[in-house]
Amino acid sequence: MDLRNHFKIALVYLFIISLLGVILRHFLVSDVPINYKYTLHAHSHVALLGWIYTALTTLIYSQYLSNRSIVKQYRRLFWFTQITIIGMMISFSVSGYSITSILFSTLFLFASYRFLHLFLKHTSGEHKSFTSYKWIRASLWFMVISSLGPWVLGVIMNTLGSSSDWYRNAIYFYLHFQYNGWFIMALFGLFFKMLEDQQIINHRMMHPLAYRFFISGVLLTFFLSVLWMKPHFSFYLLSGTGALFQVFAFGFILQYINKAQKETGIGLPEKIGLLLKTVAVLFSLKLVAQLLGAIPQFAELIAANKDLIIGYLHWVFLGVVTISIFAYTTHKGLMKITKPSFFFFLFGFLLTEGLIFYKAFKVWSGAILESYYYTLLFVASFLLFISIGVLLFQQKKRN
Repeated sequence: MDLRNHFKIALVYLFIISLLGVILRHFLVSDVPINYKYTLHAHSHVALLGWIYTALTTLIYSQYLSNRSIVKQYRRLFWFTQITIIGMMISFSVSGYSITSILFSTLFLFASYRFLHLFLKHTSGEHKSFTSYKWIRASLWFMVISSLGPWVLGVIMNTLGSSSDWYRNAIYFYLHFQYNGWFIMALFGLFFKMLEDQQIINHRMMHPLAYRFFISGVLLTFFLSVLWMKPHFSFYLLSGTGALFQVFAFGFILQYINKAQKETGIGLPEKIGLLLKTVAVLFSLKLVAQLLGAIPQFAELIAANKDLIIGYLHWVFLGVVTISIFAYTTHKGLMKITKPSFFFFLFGFLLTEGLIFYKAFKVWSGAILESYYYTLLFVASFLLFISIGVLLFQQKKRN
């Protein structure tokens, strides 16, 4: 089974969501004969479940399960999962939240539970003692925890309605444990596995406080998601504590890896090092944003300015998560990426982010947005779309 083809499918999803992103930005320039809300639903679901889920599970399988006798089981599960993703992409585009899209979403959740079962059951006993395994196992459990959001969403819609605060909080619950639990912890786990394989770190010697602080941070920073309700001050204190825990965890990790590299004299390849250094900067800024978000004045500003939320989500999705995936798949030989193509992608990403945060600043200051702003945002999104197309073409050229 050639996992390069599986990752190429994930990359096709990234290409599709970038195209949908261009279409969504075009709505702000001129009319498009499709439903904006339906397109937005398709864009968000394929982004999280098509691109990131497919890429991460492919990487996890390649690291822990590919040498086991479950190839047929995994192949069937993979293609079943792809059917649910394609079903969501089409049904959300055509009818938004409907019986069909909810059915495919439900089937996807069951498929993700099945992947966790395969991981827990078929990872070797030796690997289960690795630091990287603990982080990936925790990430998959956070993935399951995040699914509580969609399960209760239907109940909330039928009882309290979509205008209820609980409806919004259920969505934030899902997004928080997807982004900060499932995605980020899986990326750290895969990073540690890469360092273990390169013998840069000992698989049983990662600082235990890093893991405990990070898990605690994931749980506590959920309270950042409810600060828009202006709750009791204790919620701000808990969310700020969680943000600090993650800063401490990241500090422990960087310190340990720096020490290990000096002791072993082993480093990562230049290209992968470039990608991961970029991620480290982007992730550090994410941690700073979390700390600021726990301050009441900033929390109120964020709640009133949706562009800050959109910019933050794209910062994590396209910056931290996507570039990390590029690094790990390049390391595993599942992807080819050149420095020019990476810098092209990075330019498109930073340009779109800069424009999103520029609008947020304009809204905050009460200034009038330039008439050509949305045209610039559309052009920037188109450049990002082209950069992803170049990456996809490189994989085809490689084969």
